Amino acid sequence: MTRDADGFLTSRQRLALALLWLALLLVAGWLVGQHLQLSGDLRKFMPAAQTPAQHLLMDELGEGPGSRLLLIAVTNADPATLAAQSQSMRKALASNPLFALVANGDTGLEAIPPRLRPYRYLLSDTLDSQRLDAPMLRDALDARVQDLGSPAASLIEPLVPSDPTLETLKLAESWQPANAPQRLYDVWFDHTGRQALLVAETVAPGFDPNAQQAAVNAVQQAFANARGDDHAQLILSGPGAFSVEIGNRTQREAGWIGTIDTISLVLLLWFAYRSWKAPLLGVLPLASAGLAGLGAVACVFDGVHGITVAFGFTLIGVVQDYPIHLFSHQRAGQSPRESARALWPTLATGVASTCIAYVTFLASGVDGLKQLAVFTIVGLGTAALTTRFLLPWLLDPAVRDTADSPRLARLWAQISRLPRPRATLAVIAVLAVAVVVFAPGEFWQNDLSKLTPVPAEAMARDTHLRGELGAPDVRYVITLGGPDAESVLRASERLRPQLDALVARKAIAGYDLPTRYLPSIATQRARQARLPDPATLQAALSDAVASTPFRADAFADFARDVDLARRARPLTAADLDGTPLAASVGGLLRQRTGHATALVSLNGLRDPAAVSSAAAAQGAQLLDLKQASESLVVAYRQRVLFALGIAALLLIATVWLALRDTRRVLRVLAPMALTTLLILAVLRGLGIELNLFHLVALILAAGLGLDYGLFFEHAGDDRAEQLRTLHAVIVCSLTTLLVFALLALSSIPVLRAIGSTVAIGVFGNFILALLITRKPVIDEHPA
Repeated sequence: MTRDADGFLTSRQRLALALLWLALLLVAGWLVGQHLQLSGDLRKFMPAAQTPAQHLLMDELGEGPGSRLLLIAVTNADPATLAAQSQSMRKALASNPLFALVANGDTGLEAIPPRLRPYRYLLSDTLDSQRLDAPMLRDALDARVQDLGSPAASLIEPLVPSDPTLETLKLAESWQPANAPQRLYDVWFDHTGRQALLVAETVAPGFDPNAQQAAVNAVQQAFANARGDDHAQLILSGPGAFSVEIGNRTQREAGWIGTIDTISLVLLLWFAYRSWKAPLLGVLPLASAGLAGLGAVACVFDGVHGITVAFGFTLIGVVQDYPIHLFSHQRAGQSPRESARALWPTLATGVASTCIAYVTFLASGVDGLKQLAVFTIVGLGTAALTTRFLLPWLLDPAVRDTADSPRLARLWAQISRLPRPRATLAVIAVLAVAVVVFAPGEFWQNDLSKLTPVPAEAMARDTHLRGELGAPDVRYVITLGGPDAESVLRASERLRPQLDALVARKAIAGYDLPTRYLPSIATQRARQARLPDPATLQAALSDAVASTPFRADAFADFARDVDLARRARPLTAADLDGTPLAASVGGLLRQRTGHATALVSLNGLRDPAAVSSAAAAQGAQLLDLKQASESLVVAYRQRVLFALGIAALLLIATVWLALRDTRRVLRVLAPMALTTLLILAVLRGLGIELNLFHLVALILAAGLGLDYGLFFEHAGDDRAEQLRTLHAVIVCSLTTLLVFALLALSSIPVLRAIGSTVAIGVFGNFILALLITRKPVIDEHPA
């Protein structure tokens, strides 16, 4: 490769290399984008479940029916108009393959497809107390005569030939929610009669952002098509709607934060180096780090979690320090490659120490933490290596030395006159520990719901809609376990009388269980035994028809259905696949190899102790999912704390191996350790409960403090090197503070926790590194 007289690449060659690097990044970005699968599954950031309640919670967080529910209200129009819009929306959404179930109170027959209708007498409890004989049929036919002369004739007439007892309609009505809202104009309304209500269950789980976005779009389109009043309004809630809102908000906030960050960083770097090339070239290691981290996670794991991507975005505040140190340590007459070579031992020590801290997450047993570790290690390593071996080839030879700046020299002179705190630091440490230990309020945040960025008014709206729709309690559920589906279905049938007694005692307002939709095989066989044979049924029909205006042969379809039901194999959960019933049963009956679990959802639970006692008497268990979530958070935190403890030991060992001097090691580590205490004290003093992301952010802040300390230690007592280091650390701290201060303003709790923690850490680490780690220059104390 051709070089100029001083051994540097020509400007044209440097431009060609920069464009080649950029082209490779564009290709890498395209390749990563082709294979990147984003996930919002919160289970990836949870440890393995140990208890039945934890297992159930993990299922509910993942693919449970609760995570797939969309609650819909249409308001701001007269009731008749709202009812018409509700019917139009239900019809449109029910035919959409994105939805497993859509209900609005209309007792339509879609819940029972034609292939299941012959089984109606096996699913209904009618024959448990009656026989399908002449008196029963005579009463039914007399009622149908009256129905056919009523306004409901258009609904009843198509059913009569195959179902004169209207068992299909009875089933459809019995499958309405246990505490269904009031019905006006044949659809659900809230208690004020001002909101038409619908509920839709998506096929996709709640953590699938793309599928949930498509479902929300379908609801909005159905509303737009059904809108009969220009002033009508749509209200949409539920986990899927929240997932879409959070995703859109995260995208919006990432947009404005990224825009402000980019503009501010470009201006800051231009001001610091008086060169437009610095911000442009400094982006290349950052982009390389991000793409390498994402690519590594995409290759190692099935999908990249959104939290991993969000956390990776915050790494900009760390990896941007590497090119800044190179820019600030350039000097006239020395090639950029020589500057990079001189910096490398210190830079490598800082990078290795931070990466070692994240290596411990690989042994955490939590998939999300492993993703964070892989992303961070690969990203930091890539940024450091590109800064060391690629970036120097693109830099122009330095024409000036930052150490020659009179303004910087005056600032350093003022800093050098500051006293070196010793006893003061000990007092500060003691006070910080006292605040951490004795500050009022809870130390740890165990409630997962507090990590949600959903606004309080949206949560209140969701609570209101759930109450109006009679949605089940999301905290408590009864479980019955067994070796197979049949055993747990029988157990839930035995539990039903106790549940009815609890409703009568007002311990609960209502309940739902799988046998409401799918009786056990034993119950179905018992009902089959009560069905008459063809000859007996025909005789009963002839007797019943004789006193009615119906023809004798009008009910051939009915006789055929009864005979089919009498001889058919009993229905199982697998037979319901592809029907609306599959969603209802699937949410309450969980099956895996060698084990099955029946769930009983509860409404209006007022006496948990009574419900727990009644459940235990039948071999069932009342589970508290809130307590299960808190126990999972505690288990997760214990793993993180253990990883942090191991990381601290490894970090100390790495620094000691690099410096081989106890006093130097203490000077480097003291600012980082004291800043960590100060961060905890500030957060606790402000009444902030610490969550898992505060802990992860502490590692980031500690890594920054370690870098500051290492570079001041690297400068030694060389005044020129001290000035270059001061310039680099000032620029690094300002750029990092900018990134994380903006994150601290985010409405997303995860980003806010990381941003506030690291922003405090940047300020503390910078000040303490100046006070503790700096050395006096040679001529500061003349002999």
